[in-house]
Amino acid sequence: MSLTPEQKKQYRTIGHSLNPLVTIAGKGMTENIQLEVDRALEDHELIKVKFAVGDRDVKKQLIKELCTIVEATVIQEIGNIALIYRPALQPNPKLSNLLR
Repeated sequence: MSLTPEQKKQYRTIGHSLNPLVTIAGKGMTENIQLEVDRALEDHELIKVKFAVGDRDVKKQLIKELCTIVEATVIQEIGNIALIYRPALQPNPKLSNLLR
């Protein structure tokens, strides 16, 4: 999915105040983590994911792999935090970070 620079800027602004919902650590990408990220994206559309792995290359590979699996787009990567976006099929105004 392709986003315009204006959309990415808007999503980065919204994402600034968000806290990470999911942490991926030493065990890497498990099925439960994939399901939790998928559920969080369906509820919130825009989420932060924290990667507590030591190596920078491993972190970048995990971010790419996660976004491929859950069909999301990386908006921003800063340090160990990735801001990812996927539009919900039926956004809930009470849960969506974009509609609140």
